[in-house]
Amino acid sequence: MPKEKSLRIPPHQERNQTRPLQILPLLSSRPQRVPYAVWKKVNLINPTIILELLSPLVAFGYHPISLKTANGVVLDKPGKASYDSPTSFRIIVLLKTNSKILECVMTVRLSAIARSRGLLHPNQCRSLPGLSSSNACPTLTHEIKILQRPRLEVSTLFLDIKAGFDNVHPTTLRARLLASHMPSYMVDWVSSFLSERICTLVIQGSPNLSSPVSVGTPQGSSISPLLFLLYVAPLHMSIPKGLMVSYVDDLSITVASQSHRGNIRRLQKLFSSIAIKGRDIGLSFSVPKAELIHWRTPSQRTPPSAAPIEQEGHLFHPSKVDWWLGYWFTPALTSTHHFRNRLSLAQAIFSFVEHLSAPGAGVRPFLCHRIASGLLLPILTYGADLLTPNSSALRGMNSFWHRVQRWTTNNFFSTLTCILSREVCLPPIISYCRYRRRLAALRVASALPNANPASARLPQSFPSLSSFRAQDSSRHLTRGLSSVYLPLDWRTQVPSPPIRKHLPIDLLAHLTLPLQRGLTRLPLVLHAAPSPGTNIPLPELMRRTYQALWAHAKNMLLQD
Repeated sequence: MPKEKSLRIPPHQERNQTRPLQILPLLSSRPQRVPYAVWKKVNLINPTIILELLSPLVAFGYHPISLKTANGVVLDKPGKASYDSPTSFRIIVLLKTNSKILECVMTVRLSAIARSRGLLHPNQCRSLPGLSSSNACPTLTHEIKILQRPRLEVSTLFLDIKAGFDNVHPTTLRARLLASHMPSYMVDWVSSFLSERICTLVIQGSPNLSSPVSVGTPQGSSISPLLFLLYVAPLHMSIPKGLMVSYVDDLSITVASQSHRGNIRRLQKLFSSIAIKGRDIGLSFSVPKAELIHWRTPSQRTPPSAAPIEQEGHLFHPSKVDWWLGYWFTPALTSTHHFRNRLSLAQAIFSFVEHLSAPGAGVRPFLCHRIASGLLLPILTYGADLLTPNSSALRGMNSFWHRVQRWTTNNFFSTLTCILSREVCLPPIISYCRYRRRLAALRVASALPNANPASARLPQSFPSLSSFRAQDSSRHLTRGLSSVYLPLDWRTQVPSPPIRKHLPIDLLAHLTLPLQRGLTRLPLVLHAAPSPGTNIPLPELMRRTYQALWAHAKNMLLQD
C-alpha cells in the first residue's frame, strides 16, 4: 500500500524506533478501503493486533493526517419552525474506522485520567461510563424535593450552550490539560486530533468541496463529547441551597429561597457569572432556548408564581411544562403529562407499524412480538425509571398495550385481557414499570458515589463500598424538621395513608432491599468470599454478581 506524502512523524527520543516507523505508514494508508467487517474479523482472530498497530500513535501523541479527513453529512434539526438559518442544521462527521478505534482507546484512557485529576465536575453527565439522563434527572428531582421539605420556594433555569461542539478551541483545551499535569502524550494526541482537520460537506445537488476546520470537535466522534465536557467543566460552580447539573451542553441551575422573586434575583446573578466564564473560553448560551420553571408541591393551594426572568434583553415567563433530556416536567412533578406524550408517540408509531402485518398476512407473529417488545414497549415506558404513571395515565397505557397484544397474536377483541399477557409473553404495563424502576435502583446502588451524582446522594446509612457523598447536597436541611416534613427512612415501608414519603433517590435505595439478600455492601460484595478453588478475579466476581441481581429482578417481574 502506498505511503501518504503528508504523514509527518514528530521527533521522539524513545528506543527501538524501527517497528513504530514501519507501522505508522500502514495506519496512514487510505483506511476507507478496509471495510468495518474486515476489522471486526481481525479483532476476533487476534484481539491484540489492532492495539499493537495503534500503540505507536498513542506513545507519540500523534493522530495521522490521513485520519483527519472526513465527510460531513448535513442533517436538519427536528422541530424547527424555519430552516432558513444554518443553525437549524447539524453536521455529522463520518469518520474512518481506524480513527474510531483509536478514539475509543483514547476515550477510555482520558476519562480515567480526567476523573482521577478532578478535571470533570461530579455533576457532569453523559459521555462517561455509566452516566446518562437516568442519572441527571433523578439528581435534579431529588434536590428539588429536599429543598421543598423546609418549605422553601424552588426554581430552575434550563440553559443550552450555543453550538457547543463547534466552539471548542484546541489551544484553550490544551492549556487546561497542561495546567492539570496531564501526561504529555495525551495532551499531544488531543492537540493533534483537533488540528489540521479537513471536512467535505455532503449536500444533495452541490459540489463536494473540502475545507479546513480549525475550531471545534467533530460530531460523530466517540471522544468529542468527552473533550467538550473537559472544555466546559469550569462553568460548573457550587450553589448554596441549590444545584447545577449538566448533560453535555444542557445545563440546569436550581436555587431555593423564601420567595420566587428571591430565586429570580439569584438566577440572574448566577447566569451573569456563568456567561462571563463562557465568554472567556469562547462559548455563549442560546438565550431563546432558555426555560424557567417554578416548582410546587401537590398540596400547595396558592396561585402559581408568574415571576419572569430577564436575560440579555429577553423576558422569560415560567413554563407550565418543560421538556428536558426526554422527560416532561410539570411544576408539581406529576407524571401525567410525560406518559400522555409517550402514549401519543407510541400510538403514532404503532399506526405505521400495524400496516406491516394485516390479519393473516405480512409479518410473522414472532416478528410482531419483537416489534412490540423492542420498539413499542421502550417508547411507551420511557421515563418509568424516574416517574410512576398514575391511575389516569395507566388506563390509557393499558388500553393501548392490550391493542398491541391482540395485534401480536391475532386474538379476537373478545379475548379476556387477563390472559393476553400470558398468551403473547409480554408483561403488563404496571409490572414492567416496577421492573424498570428496580433496574434503575440497581444501577444507582451499584455505581461508585464519587463517579455518579445520583449514587452520591444515597443516604449515608446505605451500604455502599465508598462513604463519599455529594458535597453540594442539601440533605442537611431536612434535619430537625417536624415529622410531617421529615423524609421517610430508606429502610422503612411507606405507611398507609402515605403521610410521609421517601425522597426520590431514597426510594430507589428502598427498592434494592429485596435484592440485597446475601450482600454486605453495594456494589456487589458477598458475605463470604468464594471458595479457594474458584479463582474468580474480583472484577469478574462483581460482574457475575450484578448479572445475578439483574436475573433476580427479572424473576420478580415474572412473579408480578
